[in-house]
Amino acid sequence: MKLSRAEYKEIVRWTEQLRPTRQCMNVLKKRFPNHSQSTLLSIFSLEYQKRTKRTISRHHAPDVIESYYQRYLSEAVTRPSAPVLLELANEVDLSPALMARLILDRFLQNLEGETPSKLVLNSMLKEPSLIPDQTLAKNVYQCTVNDCCYGPLVDCIKHAIGQEHEVLLCDKLKEKNLSFLDENQLRAKGYDKTPDIILEVPVAVEGHIVHWIESKASFGDDHSHRTYLNEQFWSYWNRFGPGLVIYWYGFIETPNYHQKWELVLKIILKGRCWLTFSMPDFPKLPNNDVIEAFEHQCSCVSKHRLKGKTWGCFFTTPNSFISRY
Repeated sequence: MKLSRAEYKEIVRWTEQLRPTRQCMNVLKKRFPNHSQSTLLSIFSLEYQKRTKRTISRHHAPDVIESYYQRYLSEAVTRPSAPVLLELANEVDLSPALMARLILDRFLQNLEGETPSKLVLNSMLKEPSLIPDQTLAKNVYQCTVNDCCYGPLVDCIKHAIGQEHEVLLCDKLKEKNLSFLDENQLRAKGYDKTPDIILEVPVAVEGHIVHWIESKASFGDDHSHRTYLNEQFWSYWNRFGPGLVIYWYGFIETPNYHQKWELVLKIILKGRCWLTFSMPDFPKLPNNDVIEAFEHQCSCVSKHRLKGKTWGCFFTTPNSFISRY
């Protein structure tokens, strides 16, 4: 899914008034029903992280942390069954998981007389039952499960989704008999920084040679894409040549974006659409399967529908082709 810059800015404008609780997605989905929840959540998460980076320093001031902690202690006594930390986080516009981390860190300092190690702090955030204070443990748990942008639960979900999409990509490549090496195989060969897929036999995509594929289970906005370029993509390009980047949840449509570097940006919309591209001299499809066919810069594209899904065809030679859902 490509979003125009105007569409993207409209979604971003709506995210500015929302807090990072799971209920916020109901608001976005109701306002933008034509966009998937995964796309909206990815955009909101990216925008909220930018907002947090701009404001987090003021929440880490010692006097501010102390005021949060004293307020928590006071309200936890008067309202023991209330989600005190969650309400406080929403009031001061701080991620619930980050608020829980601040208060737990302050609690452990008071309990042990010194700053707790990151190992101890992280283990208690992942497993609140380890926290010696039952009321605080309950509040930390409430913050963790209600935060859609930060915290150990979100980290686990993001990792699982990333792995799921990488496995799906590998399965599709195997299904089409493309020879490739995945990230684990490359690391076993001694590569320290690798894309998700290296194609042992490069392919052509809309006139671009593709040596590698990187899967991103997120939305590709300007900031995240620029970060990926500096931290990953240029390194891959220098080592392996041009490649293909897949943003599963969409990206901002930008004409000729980094075209001179031959980084091909595409999107896969899970369960509905696969990349659509081909090379010249492709075999004929039955007329009732063909929706449209056209030529553009010596490339030919054909689409056909099967079982309600949009399929794309990638033809490598006159006698062989690859169809993708």
